[in-house]
Amino acid sequence: MSIKIVVIDDENQIRRMLRIALASEGYDVTEAENGTQGLAAIVRQQPDLVVLDLGLPDMEGHEVLQELRSWSTVPVVVLSVRNQDREKVRALDAGAQDYVTKPFSVVELLARVRVCLRDHIKPEQLPVIDDGKLCIDLMKRQVTVNQREVVLTPKEYAVLSMLAASPNCVITQTQLLNQIWGPSHTTDTHYLRIVISHLRQKLGDDPTEPTYVRTESGVGYRLSVAC
Repeated sequence: MSIKIVVIDDENQIRRMLRIALASEGYDVTEAENGTQGLAAIVRQQPDLVVLDLGLPDMEGHEVLQELRSWSTVPVVVLSVRNQDREKVRALDAGAQDYVTKPFSVVELLARVRVCLRDHIKPEQLPVIDDGKLCIDLMKRQVTVNQREVVLTPKEYAVLSMLAASPNCVITQTQLLNQIWGPSHTTDTHYLRIVISHLRQKLGDDPTEPTYVRTESGVGYRLSVAC
């Protein structure tokens, strides 16, 4: 399976140069010219790495990074003309793995991409849950029901993948809220209830007697599957 990279940059020449350079290394590249398109591409492609410019036309790259980190741990390499230390520190503190300033050496950028991928792509296989109807492939980040792909929002996928990582185990509401929404939202259980409701609907789960996403004594949720 090819390694997927999303490039978010508003400069067409930069995107073209990156597409050619990254494709020459065998990477599957998707381009986006603003933050909104970039986040949508990340949801759609579920990439292995993101290259992110900070000066985007519709929103700050820092905003993109903050939103992304609320539901994904995909490694991010920031690529920006801003060379002030405070910008670099801000991006790294917000969860970026690396920061490259423009103008840049393509050879150096490719080396930094390889380092990020080496550090974040693990050789061991993530679990695949398949009961003949529901299939959750955490390595491919793909969910299907009766062999038809289920389109999930970032929050829906984040909740389902966290449950699927520990099948048949109860994950508390606090754990889910803290991990996915952040420490300041651990009491916002209504967020979680809405996402769980949408998940059950998309998985074809009976909301009154769910087969898969079960509520456990009001404490949390459990993905019930045959092991």
